[in-house]
Amino acid sequence: MGINKRKHERVDALNLLSYVILDVDGKEWGQGMGRTLNISENGLQLETHEPIDTKNILQISIGIEDELVEIKGKVVYTNRGDSGKFEAGIEFIQVKQDALVVLKKYINEFNKQFNE
Repeated sequence: MGINKRKHERVDALNLLSYVILDVDGKEWGQGMGRTLNISENGLQLETHEPIDTKNILQISIGIEDELVEIKGKVVYTNRGDSGKFEAGIEFIQVKQDALVVLKKYINEFNKQFNE
C-alpha cells in the first residue's frame, strides 16, 4: 500500500454532479454527469460513464445536501474502476470561499456521524 500524500482526509461520499470539460485555454469541449466516490477540501474522486482526459480542466457543480457547490479542478488521473465505469481523480484549482465553507461543513458532519 502506498503512502498517503494528501493534505486533507477524504470521506466516502456519493453526490451527483455535472461537469463541463475545458481545455487549457478555457474552451468548452463537452459536458457530462457523474457522482463523487469520495471528497476532501482539495479534491475528489469522480465516477463517470466516459473517460476524461488528464489534460483537461473540469468546471464541476456538486449537489451537497441543500447547496450547489461550484468548483474548478484538474484531472490528475483516470482509469476504469471495478464496476466498469471510469474513475477520475480531481485536484481542486479554484474553490470560492462559500463553496469551501459548504465542503468543510459537510466533511465535518460526515466525520462526526461516522467516527463516534
